Amino acid sequence: MTAQTSVHQTLLTTLWPGSRETVHWRTIALVIAASGLITLSAKIQIPFYPVPLTLQTFIIVVLAMALGWRLACASVLVYLAEGALGLPVFAGTPAKGLGLAYMAGPTGGYLLGFVLAAAACGWLAERGWDRRHLSTMAAMAIGHILIFIPGLLWLGVLLGWDQPVLNFGLYPFLPGALLKIILGTVALRSAWVLTGKSRQLDLH
Repeated sequence: MTAQTSVHQTLLTTLWPGSRETVHWRTIALVIAASGLITLSAKIQIPFYPVPLTLQTFIIVVLAMALGWRLACASVLVYLAEGALGLPVFAGTPAKGLGLAYMAGPTGGYLLGFVLAAAACGWLAERGWDRRHLSTMAAMAIGHILIFIPGLLWLGVLLGWDQPVLNFGLYPFLPGALLKIILGTVALRSAWVLTGKSRQLDLH
């Protein structure tokens, strides 16, 4: 296989290779921990302009590139399952509702986008996109785009396409998304540097 199509080690498999005897327990522990981290990030809001900044999409794209697409998707799906069962894991819950009623609301499309972003960012990381600054930023940008697309489509269905859907669901969040892409790139690259293998990254 060529370098473009071969599967690279992710940050996780570099730091914690695991063995056949421990891989299943490691997978369960990582999925539970990652879904918990996604929940925690949904509850954190940082003052920002023009809307408060949440860490959820930041956590999802960084986790996806660190874990790979399978573990990342499993973590997001567990998180969504917890929400569907009525646990207050989503942003604004329980005040804004719980369970399937919340998921069918205005943010429902973005929740679907979390799965798409996790799959795409994780898959790209396994193809070496986390090896350079620009490709890492590009992967995280693709992840955010995949969150926005179903989010805006569902928002348009709910509100009607005669409404300024982009003004509601896209434009206010673009500055925060750009900041999270930059911070995510710095975080992932810094983690690679700590592994001691940073010199190998630019060879791919």
